[in-house]
Amino acid sequence: MSIVIQRDLSAPMRHTVQIGQHRLVVDMSQQEGGSDSGPNPHDLYDAALGACKALTMLWYAQRKGIQLGDIRVDVTRDDSQESQGTYRLQAEITLDETLDEATRQKLLAIADRCPIHKLMTQVTTVIETLDGGHS
Repeated sequence: MSIVIQRDLSAPMRHTVQIGQHRLVVDMSQQEGGSDSGPNPHDLYDAALGACKALTMLWYAQRKGIQLGDIRVDVTRDDSQESQGTYRLQAEITLDETLDEATRQKLLAIADRCPIHKLMTQVTTVIETLDGGHS
């Protein structure tokens, strides 16, 4: 799959992101020179973790026949030591209150095994930047 990011000249920093049939806007805050018309790249990175945890728990619950109502994942970022090599994310998960404690604990353990959590903590990512020519 290819993801395409294209500058939107209608705002100082805004870009559109095309992922398959889905389109969203990314931008920077006004303090950073943008118009704050969309999340910034750090927001998307952090959101990927929360979304993956939620979807993984739901997928597991559906496969195991667990009746799971509400799922909420609040992701909090501490980037105060990012320049020293530590980027902290805290995912606070709130589940349907009708679940028993054993099921809650199992779902929380499953959340820690979501693919994005593993990708962020256990995988070496290799990135290659290529010259695509002139537009």
